[in-house]
Amino acid sequence: MPDPTPSAPDFDAAWQVAQSVDGWLTEAQARTLYDAARAVAPGRVVEIGSHLGRSTIVLAASGASVTAVDPFPDDWRYGRPDTEQRFRAHLAQAGVESRVDLHVGTSKDVRSGWSQPVRLVYVDGKHDMWSCLDDLRWTAFLGDGDVVLVHDAFSSLGVTLALLRDTLTTDRHRYVGRTGSLARLVIAPPSLGDRLRVLRELPWFFRNLVVKVLLRLRLRPVTRLLGHHDSADPY
Repeated sequence: MPDPTPSAPDFDAAWQVAQSVDGWLTEAQARTLYDAARAVAPGRVVEIGSHLGRSTIVLAASGASVTAVDPFPDDWRYGRPDTEQRFRAHLAQAGVESRVDLHVGTSKDVRSGWSQPVRLVYVDGKHDMWSCLDDLRWTAFLGDGDVVLVHDAFSSLGVTLALLRDTLTTDRHRYVGRTGSLARLVIAPPSLGDRLRVLRELPWFFRNLVVKVLLRLRLRPVTRLLGHHDSADPY
């Protein structure tokens, strides 16, 4: 059984490996994932969308048992024919492969046959609204007070629309804050203040959309005026 209370330096060691893996997870977001997973270790964490394993390495280093769900499509937008092999190699390099149970398939297909309890769900799958809403159905396996983390929650139109629809219309997910564009939800009935907290993030979301457009127009100097000093999209 994995050690449920890994020492604090484990995050730094995991991040040293994880940051060399291509991906869009920042160090601050990785720390949020690690802390949330460590809090429930050795319980089950479900990760929707693993790509090359940057976030998977961080989650598994916490001591949690990780179920990684990704169809690894051979699609120019989401990966290459060898994406799954590279993912497995990265886990082995980090020494966490024994803590990761990989399911090569869609979120919906894996969920349809799922019956185990889950303590944490991390959503970073397809970024259209309907796919993200479907991924959030994994929270049916969580209990009161458990955590849901959603990446690109305020930097992708589809994910933002899904988050707004979910948190403003359901009585199960309470929005509590974000690390960059990584949103944190808790399984609890939301108050009016919780719902308003999501809406207060919208100016930052629109700023991120403007930055993404400016980057594509090769107007990076203008993005600095908006506080964005990276060549990559805001995450």
